[in-house]
Amino acid sequence: MTSNLRWQPIGLLLIAVAFLMGCTDNSQVERVRQEGFIYCGQGSPRFFNPQLVDNDIATEALSPQLFDALLQFDSKTMEPSPHLAQSWTVSEDGREYTFELRRDVHFHHTPWFTPTRTMNAQDVVFSFKRIIDSQHPYHYVNSASYPWFAAINFSNTLDDVIALSDHKVLFKLSKADNTFLSNLSTVYPVIHSAEYANQLAALDEKHIIDTHPVGTGSFKLKEFKHHDYIRLTRNENYWKSPAKMQQVVFDVSSRGTGSLSKLLSNQCDVLYSPIMSQVPVIREHTELELVKVPAMNISFIALQTSNPKLNHPDIRKALSLAINRENIIDTVYFDNGEAAYSLLPSGSWASNRDTIAVRFDPNYASALLAEHLNGQPLNLTLWVPASELSYHPSPRKVAELVQSDFADVGVNLSVVFEDRVQRNHRHSSQQYDMVLSSWNADTPDPDNFFRPLLSCDANSAGLNVSTWCNPDFDFLLDLAKETTESRYRKNLYYQAQVIVNDEVPLIPLAHGVQFQAKHYSIEGLRVSPFNTESFENVYREY
Repeated sequence: MTSNLRWQPIGLLLIAVAFLMGCTDNSQVERVRQEGFIYCGQGSPRFFNPQLVDNDIATEALSPQLFDALLQFDSKTMEPSPHLAQSWTVSEDGREYTFELRRDVHFHHTPWFTPTRTMNAQDVVFSFKRIIDSQHPYHYVNSASYPWFAAINFSNTLDDVIALSDHKVLFKLSKADNTFLSNLSTVYPVIHSAEYANQLAALDEKHIIDTHPVGTGSFKLKEFKHHDYIRLTRNENYWKSPAKMQQVVFDVSSRGTGSLSKLLSNQCDVLYSPIMSQVPVIREHTELELVKVPAMNISFIALQTSNPKLNHPDIRKALSLAINRENIIDTVYFDNGEAAYSLLPSGSWASNRDTIAVRFDPNYASALLAEHLNGQPLNLTLWVPASELSYHPSPRKVAELVQSDFADVGVNLSVVFEDRVQRNHRHSSQQYDMVLSSWNADTPDPDNFFRPLLSCDANSAGLNVSTWCNPDFDFLLDLAKETTESRYRKNLYYQAQVIVNDEVPLIPLAHGVQFQAKHYSIEGLRVSPFNTESFENVYREY
């Protein structure tokens, strides 16, 4: 451990030399492009550790570069495949998973840490015990709440992690869970260095672990200037083979049209998730390529079911019937999306599109409201994010369309715009009756839509914005996790969707297409519907 660690402020690493100047110095930009590429379109992260975040674009884009997980999704089948774990076995009762780890996997050599050994089972035990064990010395470091893991009830699913040998690890589950391998394949359950953690603990600097990352990924952190840039350099000891490019710079100095301007002026090589209104402009430029990603997302309105104005299912059902989803698709998505008749996209194997329960029927909506309101006015507020996402474009316009639809059935809707609405800001959102929100799946399993958004566990974790908790719904989700028979699983998810359609804790609006724009010279950039992938195979070819 170098003494530099003690004077480096949190979130600011190695910035003695001015670099990129916000990516506006063309000579600096060109120098970076000779050795690597510049990636734009995400905000500045608070932490580099993905375990601490939930749906944070910046951290999730950085995580696959800095860290590896035991498993990853196969780029073609989207099934869990080996990564740091080269193989695994499952017990007959589905409650024990034994992973065989790869040998000769090196952790990053950085100015703040020099490893003395390769990755072993102790690193895996540390990485998971921190999450599931409230007595672990790192569990509460940086006020960690592990929101993604809390939303899927991970700590109650995983009972223990045991090192059987240097390269064999046993995971003991409380009950069978057929989503377990998929969850291990996401960007969140990454492997940290236990040796690094022990050194930090000895120095009473445990908080450093989440801001000065040490992983096994194809790139390592070199420089970080908050709200400006993040520079990663190639990990020469990467266990596969060194990345094809020497460095990657994440430009986090601007969002929205600022990022687009940099892409058009060659100050960025890749624009992550351009918003829908930018797509026609990008398509006009012959030097740019637009990649479309399949939709595994949902935009929706979460209703505060505990609110007296919205605690009757018929009132919530009336609001859903009042919304013209096809008009939203035509006006906002420009044919790059589909109307949502379920929480699950139509491409999901468990999608149950019920156009009777979820439809546009303002006359029936008016009748339901008249029956339950007894002539009293219904005044509601909607909390709306000001920032756009590619699969959740123009929230302002969507809110205006919903406002108009509600007015047609006699509901007065007031709209409040915020810079950014996050699921974990429920304490703020509860000031309002409804929240316009969105979700992008982390795995192809239906559980990854239902559980993080609507389960009682997500509600307890403060991530279920609707504050809805239905034990029968959770029971179906739990049964679907335990059975391995696909037709039974599908039937259970169908029943879960019937409950959601009856109770209407949220109103599904649309499933949008995601995009990624890049300079034509950038090759090898893989795009997944679930998360950003490693840049190890990215190269430039003119």
